[in-house]
Amino acid sequence: MASATTMHHRRRSIIQLALLLLVTSPAAMLAAGGACESEEFPAGRSYATCADLPTLGASLHWKYDAAASSLSLAFAAKPPGTSGAGWVAWGINPTGDGMKGAQTLVAFKSSGAYVVNTYNLTGYRPLSAASTPIAFEATELAADEGADGKVRLYGTLQLPKGMEAVNHIWQVGSTVANGVPAKHAFAQENLEAKGSLVLTGAGTTDAAPAPVAGGPSAEQATGNLETETAPEAAPAPLAGAPSTEEAAGDLETGTAPSPAPAPSSGSAAIITTYASAPVFILILVFAGFFATV
Repeated sequence: MASATTMHHRRRSIIQLALLLLVTSPAAMLAAGGACESEEFPAGRSYATCADLPTLGASLHWKYDAAASSLSLAFAAKPPGTSGAGWVAWGINPTGDGMKGAQTLVAFKSSGAYVVNTYNLTGYRPLSAASTPIAFEATELAADEGADGKVRLYGTLQLPKGMEAVNHIWQVGSTVANGVPAKHAFAQENLEAKGSLVLTGAGTTDAAPAPVAGGPSAEQATGNLETETAPEAAPAPLAGAPSTEEAAGDLETGTAPSPAPAPSSGSAAIITTYASAPVFILILVFAGFFATV
């Protein structure tokens, strides 16, 4: 009799613990991923959606007007090194999933004030001192620095009709030399700073797969200043694998390409991240329950 009572209490404890975990685990994961919501912007700047990006401590905030195909955004990240000496960048790649081909906005200090340049990244050499045209009309470009040292880059992009899901990239660098953003580090988190974004979603963003082992080292990140006309867009690289050219250094700039069709919006869903934990917990519950029978 005592044994049956003990077994009954054990079953009840397992079920109660499982219910507690089912209730709290999704909430905890959502709270952990909601740091972007605490970002405070100057008066007049507000965004409907935000996402904490998976690398470089960066976040993206945006408001997408589907009828007008207009994307108003704020990108926030803290450059490494001395405050005010580095740069941050965010962009959309209409022809691939990496940095080559990306249409980017880059914020940095010039003559003591923040500026935002546009760059069409067509090859792997350092940026030029002047902006280059990009595939999307860019307006309302500005940048500032928050109290936490993060540089906030602002802008509005006019996207092609129906582009509601995009491949995007982001980056930070520690140095601006002679008015030109210098090359960024080639650490793992820098190489993984890319993904897919659903503009009409509630902050859903997919991190791109990690690059293959043996990616480019810091010593390989070399190059010379050069600007040239963009070549025809090549097929997108294999997911997560840096190309041979990517190991050669920073990106050069040129004429903006025509945007390619956006990726399917279904590719950017990450709700499986939140579904997997409850399912796993239920499996453990039933395993524990039958183990006591």
